Amino acid sequence: MASSPSLHAVLMGDLVGSERHADPRDLHARFNAAIDRQNKALAADMASPLTITLGDEFQGLFTSLVAAAQAAREIRFELLGKDIDCRFVIGSIDLRTPVNSRRAWNMMGPGFADARERLGEKRSASRYRFSFPQYELLETLLEASGASLTAIERGWSQAQRGDIVKLLAGASVAEVANARNVSVHNVYKVRSAGDFELYVIQWAAIHKALAELDHRYRLPGADKWGAHSFTPQ
Repeated sequence: MASSPSLHAVLMGDLVGSERHADPRDLHARFNAAIDRQNKALAADMASPLTITLGDEFQGLFTSLVAAAQAAREIRFELLGKDIDCRFVIGSIDLRTPVNSRRAWNMMGPGFADARERLGEKRSASRYRFSFPQYELLETLLEASGASLTAIERGWSQAQRGDIVKLLAGASVAEVANARNVSVHNVYKVRSAGDFELYVIQWAAIHKALAELDHRYRLPGADKWGAHSFTPQ
């Protein structure tokens, strides 16, 4: 079945506590750099590039929900490495106005308001939110996985986070140990203390659910990103 040109994946996000940051100019520069990096890395998978819309908020349209999650994770890891907290919502939208391929603004359609409302739920501690009103069961399961990811990340020390991000990028335990001049056993201890296996399981579950939704929505990037993996091979 052919894809619908009006259906897209949306990624929205913002920074947490940006108004309390000690150096707003530095925060602004690092935030812009993280967004620009993903716009370059995933340009082929974007219908409308990630755009900082006002202050510390941003949004963009993707050809795949999995691709949107990949962008969110990369931005999250980059900013966490700079001690900058951020949160995201991934959802689907049915665009009723022309795609703005230059900037992700001045577009309308069902799904935008739902995703924006989810992002605005400030009481939630989860940094990974999902908005799929048509598929409540999958949305609920994704929300649970997102909350689990957040809880695990919150327990990482700076050293744990550095090791785990490298492992998720494909580095071997031996390579991480050599880079830090520590024993392999030390890295395995970091993995265990940082709930690495559970973290990987949650990302695999998110991938499976989003890949399924990519196909249900018949998004054009479904086949390409269905073969993607968030976990080390």
